[in-house]
Amino acid sequence: MAYLFTSESVSEGHPDKIADQISDALIDNFLAFDPESKVACETLVTTGQVILAGEVKSKTYLDVQTIARDVIRKIGYTKSEYMFEANSCGVLSAIHEQSQDINQGVDRQNKEDQGAGDQGMMFGYATNETEEYMPLALALSHKLLQELAALRRENNEITYLRPDAKSQVTLEYDDNNKPVRIDAIVVSTQHDDFDDEPAMLAKIKKDIIEILIPRVVKSNPAYAHLFNDKIEYHINPTGKFVIGGPHGDTGLTGRKIIVDTYGGKGAHGGGAFSGKDPSKVDRSAAYATRHIAKNLVAAGVSEEILVQVSYAIGVAKPMGIYINTYGTSKLNLTDGEIAKKVEVLFDMRPYFIEQRLKLRNPIYSETAAYGHMGRKPEVVTKTFTAPNGDTKTLEVELFTWEKLDYVEKVKATFGL
Repeated sequence: MAYLFTSESVSEGHPDKIADQISDALIDNFLAFDPESKVACETLVTTGQVILAGEVKSKTYLDVQTIARDVIRKIGYTKSEYMFEANSCGVLSAIHEQSQDINQGVDRQNKEDQGAGDQGMMFGYATNETEEYMPLALALSHKLLQELAALRRENNEITYLRPDAKSQVTLEYDDNNKPVRIDAIVVSTQHDDFDDEPAMLAKIKKDIIEILIPRVVKSNPAYAHLFNDKIEYHINPTGKFVIGGPHGDTGLTGRKIIVDTYGGKGAHGGGAFSGKDPSKVDRSAAYATRHIAKNLVAAGVSEEILVQVSYAIGVAKPMGIYINTYGTSKLNLTDGEIAKKVEVLFDMRPYFIEQRLKLRNPIYSETAAYGHMGRKPEVVTKTFTAPNGDTKTLEVELFTWEKLDYVEKVKATFGL
């Protein structure tokens, strides 16, 4: 039976995403100067104020105020009328040293025995309905806001955009679980004030439909056939959206975990990602299970797959690995039998995840907006500056968990 499925995304200027980006900028700076840093950093943003809190074990010292302001400036909060502005907002740090009780459960004399930084279960998911092996509704929701942010920065075709925005895409699927068309699109974007409110609302709707949507279609030709003249558009459905960002809504690290992962498809574990170093399996094992899921689907094991792993705090070996192929497996094996082979092929002890995916590098700022999954692996050069003026320039590989580097090993393991 045909059905509808919806996913949402939020822009880099959304309050929760500001918080995520600040937390991950701190992670990157700690790891740049001390790759063995243990960090759990939370950020709260509200009108004119940033509050940092968390636990750190590191050999380096950071100017957290400057780092936070740089992130806010890069996002685009640079005007006083936003009531949250990079140069003038207060930045309060309540970061303190990590509990030794936790640290003793993670660090080991033999690094390979490194324990999990917390208990919990983590999920990875992949589907072949997009070239990124991501759920299509979420992929389109991200693409809408990435293109909207590009329009804002160009400040040419649309000149009134402010940083805060949300999107939502509803897809219609057929009886074979294949997306056939876009049923509805929601875009809410913060904007400058207009003298004439009805004219303002009409212009914003016209610009989104006639400027934004064609740009998304042009840059994503593989999905052009899903756009149609029957799409129901809800553009700024509450009306005026001048008050936004942290002035309109308090932001907190880790509140957009479904946006960060699979848009409601598959499953999500118990923890958020941003602000955590890779010893925290909430983050590293979620990346590792995505890496497994994507390589399994790309190798032809199944059309979609869910991978779960679970840990006890301080224990290296996972409690277990679970696989669900949703009845789409191409193998003459049960999902449990697939899981046993996966357990041998991918070492899921925390140290080996960190090594396999190169997670002790400063690669996290780029994950903190528009999703941690489905992104393009690439090598970039990043420069960091310490409070004493020392700089460190590093070449790092982003989104290593998105690489299809295990496809041939998977095929060999399963005889594909």
